[in-house]
Amino acid sequence: MTATQDRTRTEVPHRLMHVGGEWVDAAGGARIESVDPTSEQVIATLPDAGAADVAAAVDAATAAAAAWSDLGWAKRAALLRDLASRIAAETEDLARLDVRDGGAPLSGMRSDVLGAVAELHYYAGLAPETRGSTAPPSPDTLSYTLREPYGVVARIIPFNHPFKFAAAKVAAPLAAGNAVVLKPGEQTSLSALELARIAADVLPPGVLNVVTGRGSTTGAALVAHPGVARVAFTGSVPSGRAVLRGAAEGIKHVSLELGGKNPIIVFPDVDPRRAAVAAVAGMNIARCTGQSCGSTSRLFVHDDVYDRFLDALLDRLGQLSVGDPMDESTQVGPLAFRSHHERVLAYIDGARQEGATVAAGGGRPAGLDRGFYVEPTVLTGLHDEMTVVREEVFGPVMSVLRWRDVEDVVRRANATPLGLTANVWTSDVSAAHRTARALQAGYVFVNGSGKKEMGMPFGGWKSSGLGKENALEELLSYTREKTVTVTLT
Repeated sequence: MTATQDRTRTEVPHRLMHVGGEWVDAAGGARIESVDPTSEQVIATLPDAGAADVAAAVDAATAAAAAWSDLGWAKRAALLRDLASRIAAETEDLARLDVRDGGAPLSGMRSDVLGAVAELHYYAGLAPETRGSTAPPSPDTLSYTLREPYGVVARIIPFNHPFKFAAAKVAAPLAAGNAVVLKPGEQTSLSALELARIAADVLPPGVLNVVTGRGSTTGAALVAHPGVARVAFTGSVPSGRAVLRGAAEGIKHVSLELGGKNPIIVFPDVDPRRAAVAAVAGMNIARCTGQSCGSTSRLFVHDDVYDRFLDALLDRLGQLSVGDPMDESTQVGPLAFRSHHERVLAYIDGARQEGATVAAGGGRPAGLDRGFYVEPTVLTGLHDEMTVVREEVFGPVMSVLRWRDVEDVVRRANATPLGLTANVWTSDVSAAHRTARALQAGYVFVNGSGKKEMGMPFGGWKSSGLGKENALEELLSYTREKTVTVTLT
């Protein structure tokens, strides 16, 4: 069946949540819709879980947590590897489902599924690192530490990488011995339910539960539930603040991976074309239409290479194919949902009103009258106080600014409450290290394109988040350390 035929189907599947090994509806019967962002058609409805549904999921996780922990790291790791293998066998179907539900190109969603498989294997391999330590012995005492799981972990993920975040972001808490209640983004929940289906044949009932619904209700109830001791959230800064407030009453361990307004600083000693190609790659336009917290959306380019860089940037963007994300040749698909599409276009219109020049893009692509499409857009003639320069757009919009003095451009790059990533392009080793050290970001790339290395901690400074992911630090964050001192008699 072709992508076009697939989108003309009239039936709208009625999906269910997975709680305690069972497929269940919301107790109150409320539903939310899943909309194909390419056709703008409803393709499924899902439960809009309320507090009672969340409580049932937490109860199921609580009932399963002790036995899952007691299974031991070796058996848990083996089951996670089995889960990874089963996911890998369904890569194509899972990728196509994410394309239909979220609009990102097929090649990017295949990469997402395989990335999730790799993270499951990675954390399965790290599972034995949940060991404790001993203190230097004394004649009369023996002191040691234990790392024990929290029990029930809430994992709340956003819409932009549906399956990758669903599968990869439960790997560390499961490897550490916790049961998980997962809430996917309400706009792109379908593949998380497929994860639950696959996991049901591998994991004991209740170890992984998936509830669907809105962040303001389902997510808030999950964060506040007294049976949840550990909360991990990926999403926007305002939502991250709401999570912190909701978890404060229970004094819960919270980690947050939030937004970014990430700078790339291009020095005059590099090939501007290479830097421009890397900037486009770092925007993730050709993977998820710029809907990425790590996107290099503020481009500070030295005056000496500015014109050549801009020409190369426009040339590279012009090579990208925009269209049906199910088409193998498409590199740029639509944004994930209507209100976000309207939000991104509003940022571009606001930039025009503030005096910016639209050097490329700026609206809906010609010939695509349906779907939540936005052309890859380049804005010039900017100053640092413009809204589009200060705020995260979360779409295919790049702001190109000039610089001449190194200290000044570092100050400008740091002049934001966000600090997730940064990128430095230079051939000068000293300048690279000095600039990387001066930038207020949790992850700095030098001459890179934004691809994170597995095993290297990823997490933001300032309002971009709390805690680290992608490494041993994430695994250990899902454990509590207990000290035991034994007096020898």
